[in-house]
Amino acid sequence: MKKISLMLALSLAAVACQNQASQEESSSQENNSTTSEESNETPANQQPTAPADAKVFFANLSDGDTLESPFLVEFGVEGMEVEPAGEVHEGKGHHHIIINNQYIEFGGTVPSDSVNIHYGGGQTSDSLDLNPGKYTLTMQFADGWHRSYGKQLSKTIKVMVK
Repeated sequence: MKKISLMLALSLAAVACQNQASQEESSSQENNSTTSEESNETPANQQPTAPADAKVFFANLSDGDTLESPFLVEFGVEGMEVEPAGEVHEGKGHHHIIINNQYIEFGGTVPSDSVNIHYGGGQTSDSLDLNPGKYTLTMQFADGWHRSYGKQLSKTIKVMVK
């Protein structure tokens, strides 16, 4: 009987702890939603959208350019603000360069490898060192979690590297 009473007491204590943790989590989520609204942070399950007139562009390169490696790439953006990766905020994000591939669909995560270059520090330019040949360069703007803003915030050009 003592074993049953002890097990019952432990079970009740565990339920009480779970209820308290659940209440604290709920309270924490309410506080975080207030903080998120105040900081303009987008909820984790919702990707921000871009204004209809927002766009990205290569500030110093044009389609069809012939370049010598290494060469400078300057990233341009209008209607959005550049910020480092990490948090997700409305109207903000950072650049990526995709070599020899097209834009990433809206909401898709931009991969990180030798041909999908992340500028998560909020960089607005970089030097690329490519072997001679023909290349397609796609600039892709993405949110703080590297989720693409899609075709609207991408720009693709073709260049020749000597």
